[in-house]
Amino acid sequence: MNHQLGLMIESLVAILLMVTVGYCMLLNNRLKRLRADEHSLKAVIGELVTATEIAERAIGGLKHAVRDVNENLGEQLTSAAQMSEHLKKQLSECDNVVRRLSKITIAARPQQAAEPEPAKTPEQPKPSNAKAVAAAAQAFSERRRVGGLAA
Repeated sequence: MNHQLGLMIESLVAILLMVTVGYCMLLNNRLKRLRADEHSLKAVIGELVTATEIAERAIGGLKHAVRDVNENLGEQLTSAAQMSEHLKKQLSECDNVVRRLSKITIAARPQQAAEPEPAKTPEQPKPSNAKAVAAAAQAFSERRRVGGLAA
């Protein structure tokens, strides 16, 4: 019986050793796959590092471009404000000129009424105020050219 007990123990140890060898082979295959994945993972990490560096450089360039745009935009806004003020002044001066021209036109009307008007036919339309102002302005500019200041 001693002999059978020893054989059974030896058989059990042999079976356990075979299971251990099988498990080691399985672990070896998994480690090979892990090492292969490690190389691909290192490649992916390298690509990510490169992409991160490129993105950082691009962000730096964008920040520089934004600074330049802000400076240029500030200058353009200041210039636009100055131009707006200049145009407002010119518009007020134009209003003054139009007022003076309308005064000249009003002053010139009695002189035109004293002159005999040609007989109007029903087909001829009556001249509008705008045409009268334009004619007075033209007369004013001609007087100014000929004799200096007319006003």
